[in-house]
Amino acid sequence: MAPSVATIVATRDRPELLRETLEAIRVQDYEGLITTIVIFDQTEPDMSLAVQGGNRPVIIVPNSRVQGLQGARNTGMLATSSDLVAFCDDDDVWVPSKIRRQVEVLNSNPDVHFVGSGVTVTYEGESVERIREKPRITFRDFLRSRVFEAHPSTFLMRRAELIDQMGLIDEDVPGGYGEDYEWLLRATRYTDMLLVPAALVMVRWHTASFYAERWQMRIDGLQYILDLYPEFETEPVGLARITGQMAYAKASLGDRKGALELAKKTLKLNPKEGRAALAMAVAAGVPSATVVSQLQKRGNSI
Repeated sequence: MAPSVATIVATRDRPELLRETLEAIRVQDYEGLITTIVIFDQTEPDMSLAVQGGNRPVIIVPNSRVQGLQGARNTGMLATSSDLVAFCDDDDVWVPSKIRRQVEVLNSNPDVHFVGSGVTVTYEGESVERIREKPRITFRDFLRSRVFEAHPSTFLMRRAELIDQMGLIDEDVPGGYGEDYEWLLRATRYTDMLLVPAALVMVRWHTASFYAERWQMRIDGLQYILDLYPEFETEPVGLARITGQMAYAKASLGDRKGALELAKKTLKLNPKEGRAALAMAVAAGVPSATVVSQLQKRGNSI
């Protein structure tokens, strides 16, 4: 029998995009049960989206935990007893074969508890496909790099191991920024992550992104992760990536002195870390929004 799947979709004020996301889940070519749990965060639940019966039911619930993405996802995970759990952001779209192909990978790799895939990033009419050459990702890999392809909307996980070993999403991450990265670091202490080498999710970037300009929140979230994982001190390339992100955020806030200090620290850790140069450029007067927009058009981010 095909394992049952619960898809956790946290949403807030994106009704049109949400309907497209739900339709892509509905038309999955997976033969098993896929129950979608839509968690409305800080907004009135739309009960018209509920679907009863069949093998693609949709359950509508309000966020019963801390406000924000991490509380909403935890609400969804605790509301299901399915064999497997998937995440999907309310502005992303799965290709029809996503769940089927990922279940095949999990069935072939009983030692691994969760799997992702490649993605296609779209922004202002531009599309960039991101597929990682090496399908296995370790804890050390995640220290060195956030691994862009390990996007939450690609996640498919064994529920028992998720709840009992890895634990819920950390609801104490400041503002929720980096909560998915913190969870990946924690999870890969138990098991490697595998990626299906294909773009199975369309990730839609847009100016309405919650974290688009919340720079202080980014700084606080990144510092929280550094405090939790002292292992970053053993991975200068990974530490430089994070200090470079923090330098850029400080520059975007207008803290020129703080940005330059962090940029210098970044270059000392890794002279090739490009975020240091971007932070110095913004500190010198280049508009931060222009830099971010140009990066996103290429499928990259700060």
